[in-house]
Amino acid sequence: MRYLIVSLLFINSLFAYEFYAKLEPVNSYAIKSSVSGKVLFVNDEIEGKEANNSKIIEIDSYVDRIDLKQSKIKLKAISEMLEIEEKNYNRMLKVSSKSGFEKDSQKLKAINYRTTKADIEVKIANLEDSIKNKLLKEKNRYIYNIAVEEGDYVTPGTLLYEAKDLSKGKLEIYVPIDDIETIKNKNIYIDGKKSDLKLNKIYEVADSKHISSYKVEIVIPSPKIFSRLVKIEFK
Repeated sequence: MRYLIVSLLFINSLFAYEFYAKLEPVNSYAIKSSVSGKVLFVNDEIEGKEANNSKIIEIDSYVDRIDLKQSKIKLKAISEMLEIEEKNYNRMLKVSSKSGFEKDSQKLKAINYRTTKADIEVKIANLEDSIKNKLLKEKNRYIYNIAVEEGDYVTPGTLLYEAKDLSKGKLEIYVPIDDIETIKNKNIYIDGKKSDLKLNKIYEVADSKHISSYKVEIVIPSPKIFSRLVKIEFK
């Protein structure tokens, strides 16, 4: 007698080691904003297609770019001032007529400029990171869903778009814990055909819904069609 466990998109036949699973992309990504700003550009044409070094979304970085330019000018000026103050301090150390107070005061000037320089360098790094994160490109992932429109104002954590890696597919099934060791030594059949596939992952902690089963993942190289129901057998 065959006992079936029906859950979501797969059916497990316990005694025949027969399972059904939906073939999904190996990885899915939810791309969220790490910055705040107005959305200037959305590439609607790429939605539902694979990217090719494509610009997906651009967030306004005008003020950041001006701030970055001015910060670099300030950094250059502060660096020159720091160099002068350090030279003055080193000269003062050689002058015996200068009091300890005067020497300490000059040293503090140099320290203040050094601190200011460090602060500006941190600001420049943050601005460069912000500008980079306001231009979102994809090399070759499939753009599944764009969640914003031109003119929207986004904040950190706002979902911008979803992408998927179609280079491989994965099948996830739930195998009774008592059967895990048995299926490790069996061949994997996909839709009735013997394959060279191996178990990619076995999550050796019982699933919260399938409390007597382990989740097992099988990776399919270069599938042509996704989101179809696949029959998996272990023989």
